[in-house]
Amino acid sequence: MTDFAPLTAADVRLMQGLAQRVTAVRRDLVNADASFGELAWNWGKGQAAHSAGWRRRLWFSDGDLVAWGWAFLPYRVRRSDGSVREVTDAYLAYQVHPDHPGLVDEVIDGYEGVAGNVERTVVPSAADGYALERWAAHGYATDPAALGDTGSWTQLNERDLTELERPLLPDGFRFRTADEAGPEAAVRAHQDAWAPSTYTAESYEGVRLTAGYRDDLHVLVEAPDGTMASSTIMWLDEANRTAEFEPVGTHPDYRRLGLGRAMLLHGMGLARAAGAARMTVACLGAPGHPQARGLYYGVGFRELSRDAPLIKT
Repeated sequence: MTDFAPLTAADVRLMQGLAQRVTAVRRDLVNADASFGELAWNWGKGQAAHSAGWRRRLWFSDGDLVAWGWAFLPYRVRRSDGSVREVTDAYLAYQVHPDHPGLVDEVIDGYEGVAGNVERTVVPSAADGYALERWAAHGYATDPAALGDTGSWTQLNERDLTELERPLLPDGFRFRTADEAGPEAAVRAHQDAWAPSTYTAESYEGVRLTAGYRDDLHVLVEAPDGTMASSTIMWLDEANRTAEFEPVGTHPDYRRLGLGRAMLLHGMGLARAAGAARMTVACLGAPGHPQARGLYYGVGFRELSRDAPLIKT
């Protein structure tokens, strides 16, 4: 065990390893920010700009990582439209192996120490009753804003890959990989889908260097005019034969054309060919955010688990 220290790429690889071991025994406990793919995505896209405000603590047993906490301390966000947003609260992503539940209290104590006197949030898995009890004992309560009709709680969805529909694109559109399209097109596709965005060429370079990234599993849909209209990255967990979509986005001018559906089906075919037997994807779960959930349900995904957002002011 160590005190909270700056997060490194080596730490993230260890954390991904724990995510794989938890997935193997209790995948319903893998909340959306602690999965193999989400760890890779969050580290890769943000480490160049935001890692100064990231701190982590690791717990080991017999040489294996069995728990970690990743604290996101207050920081400033600069977006592509020139706007700036000040994030004044702290947030914790964490994971504890189900064989070591007692470490939850140490995770909480560590978070309290590193976050200091600011508002603190965390999102345990709703299936982890023991952890929810311990967070409550430390003064954390359900976050009413996050749980409202347009709240920010997340659910993780899954489906198997035994039977897949054939993907159909409108005339003139075609699938590309990031290797074929090139870095500039891959970055622009994400920025267009998520504008205003914090994503940059430097962000993409960080993603490319993250353990688990494969450019043949980074898929785009090219429009007839050359615009990259949709894009997604798939993260393959070979140990569990699982792949995860993160992120998934479509340019506003090309929505409601069936591109997202076709891209997901095409991506699942590529993931199956790469060895995956199951696919996962996260989305906002509140009633006021039906679009992505409807897209994923429409191609066979169903809820596996959900987060339980907590707050301590």
